[in-house]
Amino acid sequence: MSLFSKFMRLLGLYMFVGLIAACDLSSPTHVGDDSQVPSNLRAVSYSALPGWRADDVRYALQAFRNTCKAKIQYKGQVVPDAELLREKCNMLPSSSADIATVRAWFESNFQPYQVYNEKGGKTGTYTGYYSPVINGCRQKTAVCNEPIMGVPIDGSSYKGVSKRDIVNKRIGRILYWANIVDVQNLQIQGSGMLKLDDGKMVKLNFAAVNDMPFKSIGKQLQDKGIKPSGGYSADAVWTHLKQNPQLAKEVIYNNPRYVYFYESGQHSVVGKLGTPLSKIRSVAMDDSLYTLGLPVYINTSLSDGRSFNRLMIAQDTGGAIKGWIRADIFFGSGDEAYKVAHGQHAQGQMFILMPKEYSYVKPR
Repeated sequence: MSLFSKFMRLLGLYMFVGLIAACDLSSPTHVGDDSQVPSNLRAVSYSALPGWRADDVRYALQAFRNTCKAKIQYKGQVVPDAELLREKCNMLPSSSADIATVRAWFESNFQPYQVYNEKGGKTGTYTGYYSPVINGCRQKTAVCNEPIMGVPIDGSSYKGVSKRDIVNKRIGRILYWANIVDVQNLQIQGSGMLKLDDGKMVKLNFAAVNDMPFKSIGKQLQDKGIKPSGGYSADAVWTHLKQNPQLAKEVIYNNPRYVYFYESGQHSVVGKLGTPLSKIRSVAMDDSLYTLGLPVYINTSLSDGRSFNRLMIAQDTGGAIKGWIRADIFFGSGDEAYKVAHGQHAQGQMFILMPKEYSYVKPR
């Protein structure tokens, strides 16, 4: 072999080794400093996560890809290092990777922390939400008696203005009309599909909120001594209100919170992070505490009693979702999702996953 051939072979070997090193997913190039971890978070091993090895984490990886496409707002008290999180996004396993490979990737790149509440407890509340499909109209009718509005474009102030005043004074742009009870449900869920009277399907996503407190509709009925047939489940309450339109208007307008929407060109449900939500893999959390986009492992149960141990991605938030161990599970769209979501209310544990080499959480 000539000297030139040996040189070229050696050069090729170096280039190959360099290429492999550049693609080494287990060797991050960025390492942060040591930061104070608040007492609410305590590092644990993956063996402490109930059901971890039984979860098909490939679905969580698909949801995490959406995080990597988002413009993340690094805020709250649990804030990952931006440079390191971007590096994780550049190291994602392929979409065809098997469960073992994806699980190993999360284990190699993220450190789980068990979350404790302010009193030192390990359990919190898990509810559910979904994207409803409701009937709508382009014009007001006897059935479509409530406007669905977008944020006002004339500069009118709506922050701190009650729902009653917003609707009566038309502080906003009327997009469509629907039954007042369905509009209230749409506002609670934060997004939904509208089936218009001409058959067209329209996707409505959350645009803004008036920053007023939420007053429970069911609790108002209880206080009035009114018990719908079937009790105070969402089904029973909505059915009773549709049968009693005057009562519906009274209690719904007594709830001062108002949610504005915008019409989306795509039919996927978009969360606060600005990316499409993934069915049973996206979760809404308190973004005053957590930077949205982080993986979070949930140990709770469903409304039918089945255990629910899954790796989720924090991609949304909600006005009622407040606290260290508090989350709203996104169950998807339509009637099937509704059957699971409307009865979801269970206790459970939470584990937040932070980039392994650097766990930056703002000290309290």
